[in-house]
Amino acid sequence: MRRRKAQEKEVLPDPKFNSKVVAKFINMVMLKGKKSIAEKIVYGTFDIIKQRLNEPDTLKVFHKAIDNARPRLEVKPRRVGGATYQIPIEVKQERGTSIALRWMRDFAKTKKGKSMKDKLAEEIIAAYKGEGATIKKRDDTHKMAEANKAFAHFRW
Repeated sequence: MRRRKAQEKEVLPDPKFNSKVVAKFINMVMLKGKKSIAEKIVYGTFDIIKQRLNEPDTLKVFHKAIDNARPRLEVKPRRVGGATYQIPIEVKQERGTSIALRWMRDFAKTKKGKSMKDKLAEEIIAAYKGEGATIKKRDDTHKMAEANKAFAHFRW
């Protein structure tokens, strides 16, 4: 270890659902410190999900989507004797969740022609159903980890 561990800031649960994961997602969607706008976007997204899926508990849908999109393995570059190997490592629950949220936000952002609420809702519903860009990204990450399984012995 070269440096000290970074202190993780405790996120307060969001006011509507009292969920820390939703609060984290709101913070990820937020641009330039405009939290009220980010909250409107995320809560609007949940309303759209409720309408499209006829599901009363949108929080359950959101958590299932995150769980489907969360990578279990990822690769980390490691230098060994002048060569850089991609070493597969298991992803901790906390990191996996934040990666899944980031992927959902980023893929929603890259879509064109709709409001952010609609794009986010589409991405979350797709992840909930086990399809879409986020799930493809997770599968690609897993494939890369599988392909580099031969270098797993370099993990320490």
